[in-house]
Amino acid sequence: MRLRRLFETVPEAIAAGAARTALDRPDIRGGDRIDGASWASRSTVWGAHGAAATAHPLASLIAIDILRAGGSAVDAAIAANAALGFLEPIACGIGGDAFALLWDPKAGQVVGLNGSGRSPAGLSLETQRARARDGMIAPRGAIAVSVPGAVDAWGALHARYGKLKWADLFAPAIALAEAGAPVAQTVAYYLRVSHRIFTRPDAGIEEVENFLRVWAPTGRTPAEGEMFANPALARTYRLIAEGGARAYYEGEIAERIDAYFKRIGGWLSAADLAAHHTEWVQPRSTGYRGVDVWALPPNGQGLSTLQILNILETFDMAGLGFQTAASLHTQIEAKRLAFEDRARYFADPDFAALPIDWLISKDYAAERAKLIRPDRILQPVFAGQAPSQGDTTYLCAADADGMMVSLIQSNFHLMGSGLAPDGLGFMFQNRGELFHLADGHPNLYAPRKRPFQTIIPGFATLGGQPWLAFGVMGGDMQPQGQAQIIQSLVDHGLDITAAGDAPRWRHEGSSEPTGRPPSGNGLVRLESGVPAAAREGLAALGWTFGASDGTLGGYQCIQRWPGRYAAASEMRKDGAALAY
Repeated sequence: MRLRRLFETVPEAIAAGAARTALDRPDIRGGDRIDGASWASRSTVWGAHGAAATAHPLASLIAIDILRAGGSAVDAAIAANAALGFLEPIACGIGGDAFALLWDPKAGQVVGLNGSGRSPAGLSLETQRARARDGMIAPRGAIAVSVPGAVDAWGALHARYGKLKWADLFAPAIALAEAGAPVAQTVAYYLRVSHRIFTRPDAGIEEVENFLRVWAPTGRTPAEGEMFANPALARTYRLIAEGGARAYYEGEIAERIDAYFKRIGGWLSAADLAAHHTEWVQPRSTGYRGVDVWALPPNGQGLSTLQILNILETFDMAGLGFQTAASLHTQIEAKRLAFEDRARYFADPDFAALPIDWLISKDYAAERAKLIRPDRILQPVFAGQAPSQGDTTYLCAADADGMMVSLIQSNFHLMGSGLAPDGLGFMFQNRGELFHLADGHPNLYAPRKRPFQTIIPGFATLGGQPWLAFGVMGGDMQPQGQAQIIQSLVDHGLDITAAGDAPRWRHEGSSEPTGRPPSGNGLVRLESGVPAAAREGLAALGWTFGASDGTLGGYQCIQRWPGRYAAASEMRKDGAALAY
């Protein structure tokens, strides 16, 4: 009764999270642990039969339920991703794209899938340039919408690797969306931010009524712990469950999308949707001190992870120490070099011949590594000269047969474009923002072209066998975060939980594939857990710091051990890792 009276007398302002004084205490660290890394937030999860790690506990639970019902790791990943489209709409949904790397135990190899969509056929370069902001594509509204590829990616994965019926994978998400679920802390925060941005007079969004109708039906977005339902999304999921993946691209859903964009003066059409198909692609890899790290080729930024690691491999990173100024300086410089190549070369390979072999070669990495000096910041930083030639969610799942799936899916920046089609309950991505508008650049906008992509799944093998399905979500943080995870595991011997919870750095201000130029030496964001001596050492070298703003990733991981799996989900998100 005492606890009940306490809850009944808590002031409404405090219950809504308005009082933050006690929470803003960077001098307070986590409690002491009896074992493991002192900074780790929890223990690694272990299981003998299967595992799942997602950005929301209910999605992880759904994945485990699917595995226990006899589903494959792919079935579990699809069901979890569908649930996240409802539970975590600030990061993902069926208005976005998806990519996957997975271990195929029958083929004994890593397999890649590119589920990104193309720009509308009816949207010209001239129109893009006429509507550009500061020489770049506007970040919100119909001008930034490309074909959503997620549902067709799910369909391709299920057709090849699914065990359960397609409709069974959507039943948990449909039930959640109809009945509602309490809103998680991070989701509530980003819904508030999205509401504030989308409703600004200068937002550049053709209509926001549908966003408000779905995610702010009471005039505000739901607070942490409040129940939220999305019956419109449940109905859309039911159409997909009954009609298959192509029901999104042909039929009632496609017709509604077509009518919506006609109504608001946009470009995405039913013909664009019908023309979309997922591509199976050959992933690329590089060795890092005995571990093979895998990435999807462009139009994504996965090669940047490989380039960073190739450069770091030329240094004695273990000897430089963990969380030291010398180590962090070397890592940041490797990122800066890799990202200049990212800005110069990454694009849709159907429209440009990309020097992939050269970019991820050890010889090229050795040349780039020679530019890094321990006593100064490289200035200027530039892309290599190629030889002449023609907001995101991450999840992983593993099953008893040895299949491991690394899947990443996103609506991109700030929940997406701000546009939600009439009556369907989801938001369209704004991936089209990531095209370039300058002639001659491989990422130059064109109709029916895939934009540069930031979302990248991670995978690693050891001795020709699967070792890690992992990812670090968060825009350009993803290659930086993936490289930090691999380095923590390989160079410093951390377990997968300690590697995820270890303090991170993020460098921003490099050149971008959109045409945004570099900003001096850029800005380094260090999490509060980075030792003071390391911060002071970096400052002495001339690095400029920005605040740790909560944009340093969201990590999930499953690690394969003989006869068992280890799983981890980091402290920065609402997620959970489960195994059985």
